[in-house]
Amino acid sequence: MLDVKLIEYFFTAASIQRWNDYPRMIELVELDKQAHKFIIAYFIAKLEDDVDYRALIEGGIFEFLRRVVVTDIRPDVFHKALMQKKDEINSWVIKNLKDSISDIDNGEFLKRFEEYLINDKLYKKERFILKAASYLATKWEFSIVYQTSSFLSDIDKTKVAVEEEIEDYYELIGVRKIALGKKLAHLIDISGRLRFQKRWAQTPRIPNTSVLGHMLIVAFLGYFYSLKIKASSKRVENNFFCALFHDLPEALTRDIISPVKYSVSGLDDIISEFEIRKIEDEILPLVPSSFKEEFKYILGMFDGKKDEFANKIMYNGVIKEVKDTKEYNEDRYNAIDGKALKACDRIAAFIEATLSISYGVKSKELISGKNEIINRLKENSTINGMDFYKLAIDIEKYFKE
Repeated sequence: MLDVKLIEYFFTAASIQRWNDYPRMIELVELDKQAHKFIIAYFIAKLEDDVDYRALIEGGIFEFLRRVVVTDIRPDVFHKALMQKKDEINSWVIKNLKDSISDIDNGEFLKRFEEYLINDKLYKKERFILKAASYLATKWEFSIVYQTSSFLSDIDKTKVAVEEEIEDYYELIGVRKIALGKKLAHLIDISGRLRFQKRWAQTPRIPNTSVLGHMLIVAFLGYFYSLKIKASSKRVENNFFCALFHDLPEALTRDIISPVKYSVSGLDDIISEFEIRKIEDEILPLVPSSFKEEFKYILGMFDGKKDEFANKIMYNGVIKEVKDTKEYNEDRYNAIDGKALKACDRIAAFIEATLSISYGVKSKELISGKNEIINRLKENSTINGMDFYKLAIDIEKYFKE
């Protein structure tokens, strides 16, 4: 499925500091910014015509990987360097990643990556949406930075520069709605607040990842799983965005750790009912009607319940839970591999614990959580030919060496 070195690159973004030459009230890291960027890109794209969502996802992944390889350059310097030394930087990125990605999709992923970096005209609209989303995620961050930097002599100059850039993206309907502070802007705020909630909040851990960053890691794992099983384009899209939004309700309910959620009889049902009510009252009214039903499906809401990790299809507007999705591998079925995405969620949590333990920051909670996750993965190790238990073993071995 994935080279563990590539997964390590994903988590490198959790240690890349943003705005680190300004005083900040909270840590701002690249992983969270990238996650927010993908979420914003989804909402902008849904208000546009003729968007290739697979290209949007893959383009975002390519840009993410390039950014984490070139870790030590400030974003504004990085973009200027790309204008003057694009070929050299792109060659350096491919050289560093080639061994980790050459086997993905029988080598086709690497070919698409190289073509994306070389050909600026490829996926022009999707690139533009990603650029707009990146800007809006940065602008959202700057609102935080500005609160603690008003005493700096040049901060208002930076503020003007940040605010003026929005004009470059006004042709996108979603950008105009966000700029005007419409409902979509509130949805972006709710999503962004997930960067304030930390994973494994009851125990010290390195790197100290957020719920928002975790959602993107699961989405990446879901995407590469989809490539592994040769999923149809719509299935790839659904798996990615279902994973990307799987913890969105926690912006309203806060993260409730699994040992608490599942050890008290009936508590999980109460939490689920509360989540549904919160989604219906505070999230769905903000979603444009043109894709509200599709978004509910992505969130896992159907038949009066919420289960983002159920295997399901949506055919002719009817949602049906299915035992196995492999027989529905056509775009018309809108399949979501919920069981596999749950395994991706567990793998992400397993890495979070394993990484911290490898750095020497460990606790009883991390060790017991890690052991519980790997036992769960072992119970149902293979899904559609993907051995998640073996991946966990490979991860553990890699970080022990």
